[in-house]
Amino acid sequence: MSSDPAIPALEPRGEGHRFVIYGDACAGEPGGRHEANFERVNSVVRRFSPAPEFIVFPGDEIIGLTRDEAALRAQWRHWFEVEMAWLDRDRIPMFHTTANHTTYDPMSERVFAEVMAHLPRNGPPGQDGLSYFVRRGDLLMVFVHTLWSGLGGEGHVETAWLDATLADHADARHKLVIGHHPVFPVNGFEGPFQREIGPPHAEAFWRILVRHEVVAYLCSHILAFDVQVHQGVLQVTTAGAGTAHRMPEGVEYLHALQAALDDRGFRFRAVDDSGTLREALSWPPILPPVVWWQEMTAGPVADTRIADGPLDASVRCWRICGHASGGAARAQTLVEGSAGDDAVPPLWIGLAGPDQRLLVVLGSAPGRSPHTWYGPPLPPGQPFDIQIALHGAMGPGGLLWRWDEAAPWTSLRGASAQGLERVAPVTAWTVGHTAVSAADRPFLGSELRVWTAHAPQGEI
Repeated sequence: MSSDPAIPALEPRGEGHRFVIYGDACAGEPGGRHEANFERVNSVVRRFSPAPEFIVFPGDEIIGLTRDEAALRAQWRHWFEVEMAWLDRDRIPMFHTTANHTTYDPMSERVFAEVMAHLPRNGPPGQDGLSYFVRRGDLLMVFVHTLWSGLGGEGHVETAWLDATLADHADARHKLVIGHHPVFPVNGFEGPFQREIGPPHAEAFWRILVRHEVVAYLCSHILAFDVQVHQGVLQVTTAGAGTAHRMPEGVEYLHALQAALDDRGFRFRAVDDSGTLREALSWPPILPPVVWWQEMTAGPVADTRIADGPLDASVRCWRICGHASGGAARAQTLVEGSAGDDAVPPLWIGLAGPDQRLLVVLGSAPGRSPHTWYGPPLPPGQPFDIQIALHGAMGPGGLLWRWDEAAPWTSLRGASAQGLERVAPVTAWTVGHTAVSAADRPFLGSELRVWTAHAPQGEI
């Protein structure tokens, strides 16, 4: 029994659900290279107090990837009987998904279904023990097989059964869908089928989640902690249970997620293998009504840090409206936040390209290229009204946009592994052009107006 102090668990506010999510251990081999890492993460999970009601493990429990069925079964025995022997699964059930290290061919799918005999057998035809759903009171969890051999293997997922299951449980107050592969790229690591669900399924899959008002899609596979939102549905990637690699190294870390779900939203904390809180988020953000936002004027300001590290949950918002130019392709500034020096500015919001696409550019370290995120195009020659938010606790997924207050938030697309946490303070704002001069990348349309708000979110 560990003598280390208990780590307070994240608990629901009133009625709700308290659980843990962690995945990608690639263990199962006595003395294997990932075993010690997995043990450190498990030792942290054992310290959560009170203990979780259940655990979600979105795949890659073992190293797998062998055609030797006896060796594969031996890995599973070691994982359950040695590495996870500490867990009383009658008291704290653990729910699993298939994954690329565990269900990579028909033989391994059959073995997975057999060693997971305790999981429900209520999935689609041909996927008994591979896809299933669990109903716990007002919570529905649907576990999908994102590499079914019957559909094509890695990156392929069935959607008709998912749609029907969510429809059948429309009365569930909270809905989660869990699979191994992300739908949207994480940290710039992307590649259809191998790193995320492939194009034949991805769009339909996400439309189903949006239509049924799913809270979040929980996944792993990319060895990182990442959170994004698309059309109001979260994609939470947590793959830090023990696999020795990081995506990328020096930024990501071994971890497990404490999670709490209640009528006020979904919250989670990423706790690393030393027991240190690294990142935390409460969704949805609490923002003042747009009518309370202040109109923005250019000029110097006191040092304004965009985000004070990954635990800064504050949200900075802009409403930007105007009339787009008739078709200019060159870069046009909407808002710039500069740092009063010759370095690339901490923040630039503008349009670029023949489709006048929304871009947000964050300054990086001195001598390094800035990082760019992109959003929707603005129709040339048409009026526009768009909102942008920078959420300090969401990492690279925290650059958000929506059309208006009634619309859901969506993360801008980017390829960075970091978000706002290293952006320098802003010392001056300009509207409609850069701080260099009124002639530098000016807005070429008309009637440009900007409003802004800052909304601290409190501790999580």
